[in-house]
Amino acid sequence: MSRLPNEAVAEDKACRCHRMSLRCLPTPPMAVIVRWTAFSHSSLAFFPSPSATARLSLPRRTFSRFTRRLSLATSPPAYPESGDPTSSKVLLKGMEFSELEKWVKSQGFRSGQALMLWKCLYGNNNWAQSCDELAGLNKEFRKMLSENSSLMALSVKDVLTASDGTRKVGPSFSFSAIRLCLILMGLRKHLSTAEIVEQAVFARRLFSSEFGSITNVVFMGMGEPLHNIDNVIKAAAIMVDEQGLQFSPRKVTVSTSGLVPQLKRFLHESTCALAVSLNATTDEVRNWIMPINRKYNLSLLLETLREELSSKHKYKVLFEYVLLAGVNDSMEDAKRLIELVRGIPCKINLISFNPHCGTQFKPTPEEKMIEFRNVLAEAGVVVFLRLSRGDDQMAACGQLGKPGYIQPPLLRVPQRFQMAV
Repeated sequence: MSRLPNEAVAEDKACRCHRMSLRCLPTPPMAVIVRWTAFSHSSLAFFPSPSATARLSLPRRTFSRFTRRLSLATSPPAYPESGDPTSSKVLLKGMEFSELEKWVKSQGFRSGQALMLWKCLYGNNNWAQSCDELAGLNKEFRKMLSENSSLMALSVKDVLTASDGTRKVGPSFSFSAIRLCLILMGLRKHLSTAEIVEQAVFARRLFSSEFGSITNVVFMGMGEPLHNIDNVIKAAAIMVDEQGLQFSPRKVTVSTSGLVPQLKRFLHESTCALAVSLNATTDEVRNWIMPINRKYNLSLLLETLREELSSKHKYKVLFEYVLLAGVNDSMEDAKRLIELVRGIPCKINLISFNPHCGTQFKPTPEEKMIEFRNVLAEAGVVVFLRLSRGDDQMAACGQLGKPGYIQPPLLRVPQRFQMAV
């Protein structure tokens, strides 16, 4: 097993409030949202919008009653197949088109057949997951693919349904020949490019006929996506490919706790959107609830965003702010937040905290969340309010994993916040 560098492990420990928090995009009209991360506790969440009923020609009550949320991971590892280092099979969904084309040609077939295969994997509502579903490819090509490649990267173990209709799908894992990362739920793995991409394919196969097009994607979950930046950037590129899954770059969002070097690289190399978990308006509080701030503090993080976004046309970062009762939800915090983001093209997502056994924090009452939002809105800030769903089955954001036996140590609570936890 190849382990992550010590620095990455330390940073991942320091990002845990980013993982605990509920992080999601405002639900746009006429859309269904998919959400996941680059870590093993990954999640897909589907939010059928009531306003989408006209387009889908389904009863309005169908969409008002159901929210679907899935927690998916992987089995077997993506490359080599089945976690076997001696296997010569490749997992097709781990390749961008240029790589797929090169591989197909190396097997003695034409570039045009690579494009046909690509469209079978991602385009024209095909979303193939086995060689039997590769319609339109000639017999010799299909035989070669069957012998030398694999299309599957996901396995689902169980399904839980919350009282509000939210559904949580649990994964099966295989842990041979994987890279490790320490996260809130214990040691897990980075997802490969193929494992990330197949979640989008899986979601479309499972829900498109019922809810219509899945249009929004967010990388998030129980880990820090930018610790897996190579696979994240590659998977995002596959998703926005015009011959493939055809997601809009504006609707594919990567969420981060604020790893500044990786954040800069992402903004330079990807056309997709960025979300940053802010969660505090002072270094004192952010050092406590998000220790990554001790390495990349608020001033460095926000100044980096100001500088990088100054050259990006019509690009806005989404700031995610999880409200914690008595910690970061005062009206003084709201006023400081206005000043902190001044000059940064942005939107702010105010998020309800979902309690779980790994934390002492408590959610801010809804009335106070609304008051906090109103202060921001009156100052001209674009702000959204996100409340919780599915928490009775641990299916809400920040609850998508199952807490393990290993719990991270609780950090010392600053004196002035002793009464809040």
